[in-house]
Amino acid sequence: MNLRGSSLAVYCGSSPGHDPVFLALATALGAALALEGVTVVYGGASVGLMGGVADAALALGGRVVGVLPESLRARELAHDRLSELHITDDMHARKLMMATLADGFVALPGGYGTWEELLEVATWRQIGLHTKPVVVINHGGYYDPMRAQIDRAVEAGFMRPALRGFIHFAEGVSDAVEYLQGYVPPLDERAKFAKG
Repeated sequence: MNLRGSSLAVYCGSSPGHDPVFLALATALGAALALEGVTVVYGGASVGLMGGVADAALALGGRVVGVLPESLRARELAHDRLSELHITDDMHARKLMMATLADGFVALPGGYGTWEELLEVATWRQIGLHTKPVVVINHGGYYDPMRAQIDRAVEAGFMRPALRGFIHFAEGVSDAVEYLQGYVPPLDERAKFAKG
């Protein structure tokens, strides 16, 4: 995948978390994407990890596109310095717009909303709606329980073993960037996608 000129949707918490390392991770990701010439597509907030990603990318001259539903404009405090801010009618429209604008997906730590967005784009890949990379930054093992649940689903016969690879678990920002730079959709996925 050629990162320069591409767009990546970043899913992450609207809270900073208790450990300062989470905000530092968000800042590192925003900075790295800006330096790679990647447009950041994210939830549009100025707070939490979301704000950290945006602020770091903007500080280095990066392009940042926010997508925020009207119902959360006040609660998540819409960022006022973005390259673009789209206000959607609801969460469904927000997720669809973010997925449409993005060439790939990266998840940082977060809660229900982050997990739901992450698992939705992984599901869309599973059923052949896209062949874009889906990456989790698993700093400090935050997403180890999710990886274990995926293994459990495979062992219990609810997922094919090949689906384990539909979410790449990166140990840090540099690992995630390296994976994205080398990403090529597997041949079987490309063939399925080409058939529609």
